[in-house]
Amino acid sequence: MFLNAEGVTIMINLKLFPMPRQVTVENPRISLAEAEWLVLPQGCSRHLRERVGECAGNIGRALNHAMRLTAAVPTQGTILVDIRLSRKLKPQGFSLTLKGSQRLLEAGDEAGAFYGCLALAQLIEQFGADVPTLAIADAPDFAARGVMLDVSRCKVPTMASCKLLIDRLAGMRINQIQLYTEHTFAFSAHKTVWHDASPFTHEEILELDSYCADRFVELVPNFNSFGHFQRWLCHPEYRHLAECPDQEACSTLAPNAASLQLLDTLYDEFLPNFSSPLFNVGCDETWELGKGRSRKKAEAQGTTAVYLEFLKKIHKLCTKKGKRMQFWGDIILHQPELIRELPQNILALNWGYEGNHPFDSQCKAFADAGIEFHVCPGTSAWNSITGRTGNALANLENAARNGRQYGASGFLITDWGDGGHHQVLPVSYVGFAAGAAYSWCLKTNQDVDLSNSISRHFFDDPTGRLGNVCLELGRTLDRIPGLQRGNCSAINQLLFWKANRLDLSKVAPTQYHASDAWLDKVASMLTDCRPGGSDRDLVVPELRHAVAMSRYALHRGVFIQSGAGSVDALRRELQDLVMSHEDQWLARNRRGGLYESSTILRNTLLLAKPIQD
Repeated sequence: MFLNAEGVTIMINLKLFPMPRQVTVENPRISLAEAEWLVLPQGCSRHLRERVGECAGNIGRALNHAMRLTAAVPTQGTILVDIRLSRKLKPQGFSLTLKGSQRLLEAGDEAGAFYGCLALAQLIEQFGADVPTLAIADAPDFAARGVMLDVSRCKVPTMASCKLLIDRLAGMRINQIQLYTEHTFAFSAHKTVWHDASPFTHEEILELDSYCADRFVELVPNFNSFGHFQRWLCHPEYRHLAECPDQEACSTLAPNAASLQLLDTLYDEFLPNFSSPLFNVGCDETWELGKGRSRKKAEAQGTTAVYLEFLKKIHKLCTKKGKRMQFWGDIILHQPELIRELPQNILALNWGYEGNHPFDSQCKAFADAGIEFHVCPGTSAWNSITGRTGNALANLENAARNGRQYGASGFLITDWGDGGHHQVLPVSYVGFAAGAAYSWCLKTNQDVDLSNSISRHFFDDPTGRLGNVCLELGRTLDRIPGLQRGNCSAINQLLFWKANRLDLSKVAPTQYHASDAWLDKVASMLTDCRPGGSDRDLVVPELRHAVAMSRYALHRGVFIQSGAGSVDALRRELQDLVMSHEDQWLARNRRGGLYESSTILRNTLLLAKPIQD
């Protein structure tokens, strides 16, 4: 329901996504049956012309006649909407008025015009030629609304997969994309690092950068430059750069001149492929820092101070390359009093992935120090198989609420691939959709219809079922309350963990039965779904695969806990799963990393041993 200009309630169900900040609805409806012209702003870019053309195509299909674009007011024919740019509106903001003969879309910039056209297309797709008389005033809570895809934990998507996802995210008003990179860029002098990873090439990044820009999306370069360097340091040629070179597994660069020299040369080859002025250097989770080469300095100054000193040197490199540095804020938060010593033009990325993450105190720490920051929640898809719906929604809402309260300038939805990246892509759609809505306007989108929105924007499913399948699949873990912990689901624990690591003392047989029945329900919901889009043949098999993986996890858990079942039965089930996993993988992703991921899955049987043994 909405209010009209006189404050009278009008009962109407608008299915706009994201929901606008302000809507005024009037009676009666107006007819657009004869409308055929969309008037472009004079001198607009090719990007806007193409995006408006796509919206016009969708509108034409809904109205059953072709729409036409023009840069001048036509002398004949009916105008559907006159698009104008106005400095009076905020960047990315727009106002849409449909009232009698007045059909006006004003926008603060071309991105706002694109978003206004998306809203108009959604209205016409919902109501057809007879749309409500209304006025929409809209603008985002966060200027930067991004998605970060993990392309370093085994799974590197194909170019077609990247472009399809970019299209869908741009249609939900996401305006930044990051590709989390450790070793999956084809550096010309470092083939040893990436030779079996199917990395992105220079040409592909240039192509994606242009593809994003055409859709009002900024492709922000991302290369982890301090911690998470294990894909380099595991090779003898780079071992000398490690903080702890004698340690069997090492992931942290030594904070010295040799490491800086390597980063300098890598940045020279990597960064020019991106048009963005930003650069995410990562620098999170520097686990070994202060335990090896920098031990004496850390004992004298403190580990966080050593971290800050090297971070500042990386910042100087970024400045030299003409980029503004972003970095993950977890390590500096160990000593919040040091935040004030950060360079003033740095941009902190405040991440946390649980529903109760302390975004309130952490956002306040950056705000009080005068450091610009983004909030960075996650999809909760990784380490889950099924997703974690309840945690994802709580985490995303928490980040949006506190980010807005403390003045965050951006909202970055992270989608990781820890442990072999075994989750299928649709499991992440809940987090993408909710994050897009909450970051646009939390107040009007907290109760948005996610099921319908996911079905429409990701699956083009007229039944509306597939969105609900994703939401309900992510609630499977709630059937196993005896095995809850952070950053992973109960299903993931039952599937991958060693028997001696699992604490099954609070998992009763009824919890396995309840989970199995829940998966039956989810599987039955897939029967009548009708996905559209270019990936329509992939979606249902992917979700059935997630259900099958979850069932195997339950069977493995029962076997470990009670000995029920047999190794032979688990082996047969696992063989089918591995083949299905590889089929699903190659449908959207490159081959590099698949062997590693499949090996982790195969080893689940070796790690399964009944507790009583």
